[in-house]
Amino acid sequence: MCSIIGYLGDGSAAPILVKGLKRMEYRGYDSVGVATISGNQITVRKGVGKVAEVNNAVKLDMLSGSVGIGHTRWATHGGVTETNAHPHPSGSGEVAIVHNGIIDNFAELKKDLQQKGYSFKSETDSEVIANLLQHNFDQTKDIKKSMIQTVAALKGNYAFVVVFEDGTLAAARFHEPLIIGVGKNGYFISSDVLGFVEHTDEVIYPDNREFVIINLNGIQFFDFDGNPVQHQITKVSKELADAYKGDYAHFTLKEISEQPDTILKAGDTTKMELDLTTEFVKHAKNLYLTGSGTSYNAK
Repeated sequence: MCSIIGYLGDGSAAPILVKGLKRMEYRGYDSVGVATISGNQITVRKGVGKVAEVNNAVKLDMLSGSVGIGHTRWATHGGVTETNAHPHPSGSGEVAIVHNGIIDNFAELKKDLQQKGYSFKSETDSEVIANLLQHNFDQTKDIKKSMIQTVAALKGNYAFVVVFEDGTLAAARFHEPLIIGVGKNGYFISSDVLGFVEHTDEVIYPDNREFVIINLNGIQFFDFDGNPVQHQITKVSKELADAYKGDYAHFTLKEISEQPDTILKAGDTTKMELDLTTEFVKHAKNLYLTGSGTSYNAK
């Protein structure tokens, strides 16, 4: 499981992407990377480690540009190396992608693309998407057609976000999560609403077998056959902005540690009443506990 994120808007992309990746780090943190567009050129920075570690080392959030993509990874194809970390640019560097999922036929596609002169650097299945998109764009010079041809060739379950050299963002979903955030000053694409919820509470959930194209002219949705698709904007709770694990290894541990504060905030319970209840429990002859999920583990 990996986290993917993309941004196009009026702000500086890199700091927004890095902060979103930190919130989604529970989805993977053996490596991290960011790519942004500046001066019609894609610049990629990435490394092995958690978001904060890699950011301190290579200054991910200092990349310039108002369009970009980011990724945190759990290694599946290939070892935990900087080369295997996302984003993956195409051989020419005119396209870069971040990907969550598995491409089942990547070996077959990679061999075909290599025979056509496209170069590969990583051991990942994901890099195939970048070069396949590049190949299709080289042939068509059309982003929509390139997306249609690319998703038609891929086998497996995936969601990916791609940035083109002209500053266009595109993304596709096939049996993996993908959410679009619609903000006043930009658009977001993410595998989790936590990636952008502090910026906007307005979201669009693409259906399976759909892709989206975002540029300065706006946002368009299509099914995998290229037919336009209409979507309604949905509101999500701003409370989700606080639903990230912080310094805890797991959300469950975070929730357990927050139980004392949660109890006090939940109703009319006062600190004095809580202390009195604690004394009753400490001196009780018998104690019976029931619960499920976090409540069960909190005992």
